[in-house]
Amino acid sequence: MTVRPEADATPRMCDGGIARAFAFLGKRWNGMLLSTLADGPAGFAELTRALPGISESVLSDRLGELVRLGLLSRTVRQGPPVGVSYELTGPGAALLPVLDALGRWAHENLPAEPETIGSRGC
Repeated sequence: MTVRPEADATPRMCDGGIARAFAFLGKRWNGMLLSTLADGPAGFAELTRALPGISESVLSDRLGELVRLGLLSRTVRQGPPVGVSYELTGPGAALLPVLDALGRWAHENLPAEPETIGSRGC
């Protein structure tokens, strides 16, 4: 490998899209919520059960954020009982191959540690 003198080096730049993607996906629960909804619409209680450790207030915040970003749609079902379900939109579903690839990479390259959320299944 050749090392270029610093005077000739082109400054490295972080890709802005990658930075935005990891700022979003790095926020705890966002990726896991999208992945959980890959199998179809789910209500609030079902999502709470599917993601052990998430508080109801954080779940509510994350769902609201994902709806505002256009990655989820929110549907209110008329009762009784009244219910709300969340479903991936086209842009949300477009993230699934990326999330699947990240999951495969983690299974192959990151050791499961008892204290990590991934080792508990979610």
